[in-house]
Amino acid sequence: MTETSPIAGLHAATAELDPPLAALDLPTLRANAADLVRRAAGTPIRVASKSVRCRAVLAEVLGADLTAAGGFAGVMSYSLREALWLVRHGARDVLLGYPTVDRAALAELAADDIASRSITLMIDDAEQLDLIRAAVGTDRVRPRVCLDVDASLRVGPLHLGVRRSPVRTPQQAAALADAALRRGFDVVGVMTYEAQIAGLPDSNVAVRLVKRASAAEIRKRRAQVLDAVRSVTGELEIVNSGGSGSIEVSVADPDVTEVTAGSGLYVPTLFDDYRAFTPRPALYFAMPVLRRPAADIATVFAGGYIASGPAGSSRVPKPVWPRGLKLLGTEGAGEVQTPLSGAAELRIGDRVWFRHAKAGELCERFDVVQLVDEDGSRVGVPTYRGEGVCFG
Repeated sequence: MTETSPIAGLHAATAELDPPLAALDLPTLRANAADLVRRAAGTPIRVASKSVRCRAVLAEVLGADLTAAGGFAGVMSYSLREALWLVRHGARDVLLGYPTVDRAALAELAADDIASRSITLMIDDAEQLDLIRAAVGTDRVRPRVCLDVDASLRVGPLHLGVRRSPVRTPQQAAALADAALRRGFDVVGVMTYEAQIAGLPDSNVAVRLVKRASAAEIRKRRAQVLDAVRSVTGELEIVNSGGSGSIEVSVADPDVTEVTAGSGLYVPTLFDDYRAFTPRPALYFAMPVLRRPAADIATVFAGGYIASGPAGSSRVPKPVWPRGLKLLGTEGAGEVQTPLSGAAELRIGDRVWFRHAKAGELCERFDVVQLVDEDGSRVGVPTYRGEGVCFG
């Protein structure tokens, strides 16, 4: 535990609770939020809800109405059902980060005037437009849509980035915008998510060179895409870009009207090696020691909360307190138990604190997160799971 680690405070504030439990250090969360705003340099930050998955935390940064406060404005949702749920709780600016084919949710959207005005759908294919129009079932409603434009870097046959949109060129983007207008949609935005910049830590020189080349390429191509789309639609409300790891790159482009961030609030282990900011972990989980199978080994309950993405060591939780604990290579983090080496001082009933590899996914494991303030006060708040909702 470092001097700046909040674990000691979390440990003390939750002492009377039985683990497993998840705890969030509010002063660290607020410091992370302030640092995101500083890095955005006046550009509004849209909060990626998939990286938060707790309505109380969304309210902490967006205000009680889940809409805008202190440099943050709007939610990027990962599901239309989630977006509708957030609107019912007050949100009035929700951009879907991904297309939807949920016909029942689309019908619900069309039947609700507030939701129709508050939610912007994401598209990257004319077939999605046809499905949406059929699900909406009326020409009276003009759904708001944003075009997802591929922001990956292509070097010869290499595709550096995630596999998202098939729309890449200015001509493709303009054609999709025109198809949307002809089908009775309002085209209000363009998104370019450069995952190969935002989602990769600065782990070596080669990665940093790729990120630099990618930033130059997408800035040039984004300008061409926007010119082509605006020639069809006129001015756009939204030009969205970036993530917690690439805010500075995104806001350097004057065409960008907003950036997206979410993981930078909790700072999971995948964000430890970025050069753009100093990681301040805020969210942890604790597990109890159940047994001592050897002098240097303690076994804790459960703990196998493996993050999504390519299988490997970067996706497993990391024991961080007490210091010196390590997962066993032969067992790793398990479904119902996790043995740890370096545990000579641990006794049955002690706690071990972990960090998750990703941000919001941990909230799918707990009904409640304990919010701990700087004075040691604590309040348990429900996660999405604790509120009885699961959006995939």
